[in-house]
Amino acid sequence: MRIAVLASGNGSNFEVIAQAVKEKKIPAELVLLFSDHHDAYVLQRGQRFEIPCESFELKEFSDKKSYEAALLDVLKRYDVELVVLAGYMRIIGKELLTAFPNRIVNIHPALLPNFPGLHGIKDAYEAGVEETGVTIHYVDSGVDTGPIIAQGKVQVAKEDSLADLERKIHQVEHRLYPEVLAEICKSDEK
Repeated sequence: MRIAVLASGNGSNFEVIAQAVKEKKIPAELVLLFSDHHDAYVLQRGQRFEIPCESFELKEFSDKKSYEAALLDVLKRYDVELVVLAGYMRIIGKELLTAFPNRIVNIHPALLPNFPGLHGIKDAYEAGVEETGVTIHYVDSGVDTGPIIAQGKVQVAKEDSLADLERKIHQVEHRLYPEVLAEICKSDEK
């Protein structure tokens, strides 16, 4: 299966996915890394893995529809079969949803349906919950509302700082996302 990763920032989830593909733990070919920020650190990670990298920003287009049309052209050019969001901080629009029905996977740092949106870890921490976690789900037209594929729980200790909780969440993300992507790719082979 030919997969593309879309990311906006640091790219730690991209790196664990790329490493899992390299080690053949995910039966797929990582054919593209796309970032919506030219200066995102994830692009340096992509270059280290020798993954083709493309980047453009929304502000370079007249509107979101033309931005997504250009992104769709890039994905088609690489014959992408599965789109993997790894810290991609844009809401997926109709253009991509139509082109990749049930073929866009996202990771969210909370146990959905709780704490959707941009600040899942911080929102859970500030709410004082004893348990939060990670959700991997298919993307639909809502914000973090698509069908849930898998979840991993994280206990929040009373003494945890926000940084402690972020580290715990990232540990679960880095274990769970490659496992789930491997299952998706294996089931697609059948």
